[in-house]
This record gives sequence, C-alpha cells and structure tokens, in this order.
Amino acid sequence: MESDEIRAQLAMVRRAEAAPYIDHPPTPWWYSPVVGAWVAAMIGTFTWWREDVGLFVGSLAALVVLELVFLTWMRRRHGALPMPGRGTPPAEIAAAWRGYALAVPVVALVVAATWWLAGVLPAAGVAFVLVTAGLAHYERRYAAAAAEARSRLA
Repeated sequence: MESDEIRAQLAMVRRAEAAPYIDHPPTPWWYSPVVGAWVAAMIGTFTWWREDVGLFVGSLAALVVLELVFLTWMRRRHGALPMPGRGTPPAEIAAAWRGYALAVPVVALVVAATWWLAGVLPAAGVAFVLVTAGLAHYERRYAAAAAEARSRLA
C-alpha cells in the first residue's frame, strides 16, 4: 500500500518537473518566419555599417528592442520559458535540444561562408531560409518530443 502511494507521489513529482517543458501552448505558425526575418534583418544591417553609422546603430537598437518585446511576450504566453541548456528537461526534450545545439553552428558557418563568398545581402537571404526552415523543423521535433514525454509521464 505504501509503495503504491510512494510511486504515485514520485510520478506526480516527475510530471511537475516536466511541466514547464511539455505543458505550454504550441508556438504560433508565424514564429519561424518572423525569427528568420529578424535574423536576416540583423545581418542585413551590416550593409550600412561603413556607410552610415547612425543608421547601422539605430537599426541594431530597433532589432534588439523588438527581440526583447518578443521574448517578453513569449514568456508571458508560456508562463515559463525553458531555454535550451537550462534546467533539467525530460530525456525526449533534451534530445531535441541537442539536435538544435548541433544545428546552430552549422547554420552559422553556412551563413558566414555565404557572407564571405557572396556578400551581406545573399547571406541575409540564406540566413532567412535556413533559420526559418531550421526552426520549423525544431518546433516539430520539440512538439513530438513533448507528446512522447507527456504519454510516458501520464
């Protein structure tokens, strides 16, 4: 009897620990393209850095403010905003995070190589495509991992 009660309590603790990672609304459909556009805009601002420092700094400042507004909105929407590399997620989520962590440097290298070989604007275009597609893929993987974790912990 006591062991059943202890098992039930342990299961409840595991579900509570996993809740910030698996119990939140899905990311909106526009999330990936908006982040891709933001990254492309961030890279695109470098077309002005030698020609007009004021325009360059102003653009960067505006993009940083937009990012802070967006992150505040996401944190309020989710209640808790688990970030890759922070906390102890369920194993399924940790695997999705590892894939994300491996993909980010690859995307950065491809964008950097494009910038070096073709210039800032083509690099911004490549960044938009790779970030948008990569985030969409990651969001699908995360949703599947969260569903697996929910069913395991149910």
